[in-house]
Amino acid sequence: MIETPVIVGHEDGIEGRPIALLVQEASQYASKVYIQVDNKKINAKSIMGMMSLALQEGDEVTVVAEGEDEEKAAEGIKTFLKKTK
Repeated sequence: MIETPVIVGHEDGIEGRPIALLVQEASQYASKVYIQVDNKKINAKSIMGMMSLALQEGDEVTVVAEGEDEEKAAEGIKTFLKKTK
């Protein structure tokens, strides 16, 4: 299992279309992928779950990946969350 801290870089937060793109990114990996904020651990492949987080620029989250391609999954989600647009 890999746990990677990330600061959200999206200027307008992650809502609507960016959430759909994040879920699409997470879904391409065989590993289980979660976004953890405080005591919430949400499946990154769940669009409704991700919407419940209402992530904003500057939020600190932890990407948790577990499975056969966990390193690629963690890096892919980390890269997505750090993008500024």
